[in-house]
This record gives sequence, structure tokens and C-alpha cells, in this order.
Amino acid sequence: MADSMVQEILEKQVLSVVKAVEDQLDDEIAALDKLDEDDLEVLRERRLQQMKKMAEKRRRWISLGHGEYTEIHAEKEFFSVVKASDRVVCHFYRENWPCKVMDKHLAELAKQHIETRFVKIQAEKSPFLADKLKIVVLPTLALIKKAKVDDYVVGFDQLGGTDDFSTDVLEERLAKAQVIFYEGESSLPKSTNQTKRSVRQSETQDSSDSE
Repeated sequence: MADSMVQEILEKQVLSVVKAVEDQLDDEIAALDKLDEDDLEVLRERRLQQMKKMAEKRRRWISLGHGEYTEIHAEKEFFSVVKASDRVVCHFYRENWPCKVMDKHLAELAKQHIETRFVKIQAEKSPFLADKLKIVVLPTLALIKKAKVDDYVVGFDQLGGTDDFSTDVLEERLAKAQVIFYEGESSLPKSTNQTKRSVRQSETQDSSDSE
């Protein structure tokens, strides 16, 4: 008896949701039906302008070095980079395995998120920046927005506490800090297999490719 009552309640809730969705669709269809040729032309023009603006943004981002993961070789270059781009992910690194793990993921994300500049700088050769930004643990990612450091990813603790995390995990962490457009229209198409592979899986694949 109790089960049948629960089933009846669930069915009513489902029907209620379906009805709400249908009503919303009906309203949208009705609104489209009311559009005349001039309205459609306005919508087309508005969309065209949006596409042009996005294309201009992409061209500007690419001219600034977006879409690639590059190294900064001088501290003064760091300031030029963060002033030129609204969103920057800067990897403070040294030549060790954990930083190489981070490099592999960042190189992948740089190609997918051209709205953000991805760079690296050797911490030991950048004493002023390391001291100013309190860089102690390596790798550390400084997440920079509007020329100000807004957040940090220090080591792998926020990425599962292991060096075998996937690119998706790092991508979600950067999205949480709003330093990338997560699944936004400015993100380049990505291969699901590539982003879900861990670095260790990538290393294995790279080895087999070279044979």
C-alpha cells in the first residue's frame, strides 16, 4: 500500500515536471511564431556581430601567445605577460618529476583554452617573484586575473593528492577559480580520450608511439 502511494506521488511529480517543460517549449515556439522577417534579420545580425567579436578575441589571444604553453625566461617578462592577458596560469617549477607532470597537463589545457595564457617560470631563477608571491612548494600554479594573483594551486593536494591525476581534474580546479571558461564557446574542441588520460598513461602511450 505504502509503495503504491509513493509510486503515485512520484508519477505526479514527473508529470508536473514534464508539463512545466512542455509549457516552456510552447512559450518559446509561440515567441518564434510571432517574429516577422525584420525580427529574424535583427537576430541574425546580432549573432553575426557576436561571432565577429569572438573571432577578433581569438585573433588577439593568439597574437599574445595564447593556445601554447610557453616559458618565461626573465622576471620582467612575467609582468608584461600578466598585463597583456586578462587570465594567466603561471607554473612556478623546477626540473623534477612533479613539475614535469604538471607541464604535461598544462600543455594540453593551453591548446583547449585559448582564452587563457599558460606559462611557466623557473622558481629558482626568479627569486624576486618567488619571494613576493610566497612560492615555497613546487609545483605551484599562480592563477592570475586582471594582473592580480587571485588563487594558487600548490602541489597536488587539491588534485587528489597523487601525481596520477587526470587533466580533467586540473581543468575543473582552474574553472572553479574562474581562470578558464569551462566548456565555454571560446574553448577549442577537445578529445575526451586525451583529457581523461593521466600523465602516466600518456607516458606509456608516448613510449609505444616511438617504437
